Amino acid sequence: MLFQAGWFACVLGAANQLPWLGVWFFAGFLSWHISQAKYAMQEIKLILAAIIIGGIYDQLMRHFGLLTYQAHGWGTALPAAWILALWAEFAMTLNVSLRWMKNLKIPINWFVATLFGAIGGPLAYIAAARLGAVNIDNLPLSYVGLCVGWAILTPLLVYLSTKFDGYANVKTA
Repeated sequence: MLFQAGWFACVLGAANQLPWLGVWFFAGFLSWHISQAKYAMQEIKLILAAIIIGGIYDQLMRHFGLLTYQAHGWGTALPAAWILALWAEFAMTLNVSLRWMKNLKIPINWFVATLFGAIGGPLAYIAAARLGAVNIDNLPLSYVGLCVGWAILTPLLVYLSTKFDGYANVKTA
């Protein structure tokens, strides 16, 4: 529920020229998330990795004219502040609510993570576009970029979550 609330705070904030609204929500979400982790530093490493990886990906999508973000929060030389907050919030789900995707030794789970990314990632961008936070430009190439990018990045981040698991051996509800 916190991820969904954070997603709406980021997207609606950007759509209404309030890019820091989602970032402020993220800061509170992060504080709570880290306080619950058994190994906080592992979670922080995963979140930073997701911010860097996701930020590079989104900046490439913008650079190649596939996406245009509203309300960056700072100049366009960097990814939008709110989109970085979304990447961090997504990373915070990997060791908790998306933990079921982590058994990567079984090929079906790689497939599930890939499919989850290829469908879920683009759908989130489409929803954000309909709410006015992002423009999806250069159709259908942008959809290909979103599907392929998320199909690669989701299993990669799930894999990283197995290496940086701040909730290892913690029962999550």
